[in-house]
Amino acid sequence: MLDRLSDVLAFVRVADSRSFTLAAERLGLSRSAVGKCIMRLEESLSTRLIHRTTRNVGLTEEGRLFYEHAMRILCETNDAEAALAQRNRTPQGRLRLDLPIAIGRLHIMPVLQQFLSNWPDIEADVSLSDDYRDLVADGIDVAIRIGGPTDSRLIRQVLAPHRFITCASPVYLEKRGVPRSPDDLQSHDKIIFTHANGAAPWRYRMSGEDREISVQGRLLLDNSEAIRDTALAGYGLAQLGAFLVGDDIRHGRLVEVMPEYSRKESPICAVYPTRRNLSPKVRMFIEELRCQWSAKAPWES
Repeated sequence: MLDRLSDVLAFVRVADSRSFTLAAERLGLSRSAVGKCIMRLEESLSTRLIHRTTRNVGLTEEGRLFYEHAMRILCETNDAEAALAQRNRTPQGRLRLDLPIAIGRLHIMPVLQQFLSNWPDIEADVSLSDDYRDLVADGIDVAIRIGGPTDSRLIRQVLAPHRFITCASPVYLEKRGVPRSPDDLQSHDKIIFTHANGAAPWRYRMSGEDREISVQGRLLLDNSEAIRDTALAGYGLAQLGAFLVGDDIRHGRLVEVMPEYSRKESPICAVYPTRRNLSPKVRMFIEELRCQWSAKAPWES
């Protein structure tokens, strides 16, 4: 019988971060304390939930099933806490957000719009930019980032996985052929993303190693959505986040190539300045994202 909600929370944090160490940091516990939480939970369920090796932490099939139910338990618990606190702690005031342009427009703004409908006493001040701002200096409540902070003043919560997809339109692939490995890229037209430091390399998992490949192309763009549009028009291969092209892949407008070379990237996270107690508006917005993306991120097939 489950009588320790803290053990369920520890399990969810380990599942999200795929790391006992990161889960311990987020929970403010020692790594051994988190391990004991997982052991108690597995013993109470008489089921192994997590595979542990020296390098990796992953969920068993039973663990994946329990994760979905555990997230609902935590969301319902949060909803109950919010309902009890609403009389004197109704979220209110201005919520300042910093979002990457593409994922912000496509996937965060719809959640924010519903959040504002649910909480009429909240105002939102949103910055859409692919440049990372100083959250502390600029007074940002929460930012969405791909990967975690390097700033010790910041903490993070993992929201969803992230991966890059190399893809092209069916028309382009019919005309130019399908690349079978990254070595074939030289003979293809490529649409390149550029940022402050120049052209972004393309990222692959090759021979058991994560590698970055410098690529050149006739068309260089500093906006990922413009790259997507150009790929849809048949101008060449592109490497873009799954959150941007997942729907196009599902509907056949773009075709993923070389999926066996895809590598696991740093996850999509909510990042915010370290505080002892998060304000209700920040905590509830982050939990709204977590609840909506708990089973599967909306861009994953």
